[in-house]
Amino acid sequence: MALSGKTALVTGAAMGIGKAITEILLQNGAKVSLLDVNENTGMALMETLNQEHGAGKALFLKCDVQSEEQIKAAFQKTVETFGGIDIVCNNAGILNETDWEKTVSINLMGVIRGTYVALEHMNKLKGGQGGVIINTSSMAGIGPLPGSPVYTATKSGVVGFTRALAAASQISGYGIRFNALCPGFVQTNLLSDIKEKMGPFSHLADSAHQLTNKIGIITVSEVAECFLELATDETRNGEALIVFTKGKQYIQFPSLDQ
Repeated sequence: MALSGKTALVTGAAMGIGKAITEILLQNGAKVSLLDVNENTGMALMETLNQEHGAGKALFLKCDVQSEEQIKAAFQKTVETFGGIDIVCNNAGILNETDWEKTVSINLMGVIRGTYVALEHMNKLKGGQGGVIINTSSMAGIGPLPGSPVYTATKSGVVGFTRALAAASQISGYGIRFNALCPGFVQTNLLSDIKEKMGPFSHLADSAHQLTNKIGIITVSEVAECFLELATDETRNGEALIVFTKGKQYIQFPSLDQ
């Protein structure tokens, strides 16, 4: 898929990975709707991006992915502004083992909610134009992080949900590809104050730091480059792409038909 002239919607877009994904989309000619709860940062980013890429290329919408009403309104406003949606990145996420219900609500339910609303606009069986939906998971979605079991559960759920929908879309003819992006440790706010975020598992903070030192920390730009690959390579559907300092790898899952 060539991105020039396409419309993308990114959740959790104001900072970190979401910001980097938004920037790479605009650099490749797409228009982008930025969704985030952080209004001040999001508005400032929108103004900067419109100065860099041309007026009207970026739209900021305050949106909490935990709210069905806000998600639906943001998608509708994006369609009204840009004429449709071709690419969706459900990226909003947190790590908070103490407030585990909020972690599940944002990381997993938010992805499911965003995907289902996206389907209402993009599904070819409902008059949409098809496209691609990329959900941000984590290396925790492939292998467990002992100090963050709820985070691990949500990110594993994102991978499973994405792969199942990829198969459903292919069988049903939705015209939409689904892929999961699984970064390792990334230099974002998610890594700050990690001990406090681990809550009842804070005693495992040292082992988490050891793992960080062992596998290294990647930049948001490296993650965005892999997002771009999943968005543009039309052969990729149902993939989970893991990104480390040593490179990227498509995960090979066992097949149930064997």
